[in-house]
Amino acid sequence: MKKVFLFFIFTHVIFYAVGQSPEVIKAKHILDKAAEKNKSFQTIKADFNFTLENIQAKISDTHSGKIIIKGDKYKIDLMGADTYYNGKTIWVYLKNAREVNISNPDLMDEQVLNPSTIFTTYHEGYKYLHAGEATFNGKKVDIIDLFPDKRNKPFSRIKLHIYQDNSQIGKITQIGKDGNNYIIDIKKMETNTPVDDTTFVFDASKHPGVEVIDLR
Repeated sequence: MKKVFLFFIFTHVIFYAVGQSPEVIKAKHILDKAAEKNKSFQTIKADFNFTLENIQAKISDTHSGKIIIKGDKYKIDLMGADTYYNGKTIWVYLKNAREVNISNPDLMDEQVLNPSTIFTTYHEGYKYLHAGEATFNGKKVDIIDLFPDKRNKPFSRIKLHIYQDNSQIGKITQIGKDGNNYIIDIKKMETNTPVDDTTFVFDASKHPGVEVIDLR
């Protein structure tokens, strides 16, 4: 999920030619508005579908998941694993294996996207372009393409579907350089629901018999 979440080329020559085109200006306005609104939320809870897609290999594998975000903390339930992050430490609880792996994230690892930034940080380190409008889940959305400034990213582009009526993300598509695309489809989102900080810490006492693997 980290490679996921949380979450994405034109060359610099192309963007130099585009400059401050109407598509760039419009994209910046939409992204700024969405970031400002979502940063105002104390907490975010979302149900989503996560899909791995490879068109050439005719692969499409979808799983449902849940995420809770509070500041830089998050908890994710996806594909048989619960991931907890309290702003310092990550616990990955593999339910079927009955084990939990503990590690400290590498904040300098630019290949990893912090899921807590999915709803708030869209355009830092990216060029952006308004790619049109569409109807998604029965509502009007703006489509924004993000292109990473640094070419060492494992993806060439991130495509955002942002609802026009509330500036919230409906869909995130990361276009991988290896042919694998990762898609997050937000099915439901709740904001400002009280969440205790203990939600973001794995409690071993509630999971007796679980093997603890400390990788710190």
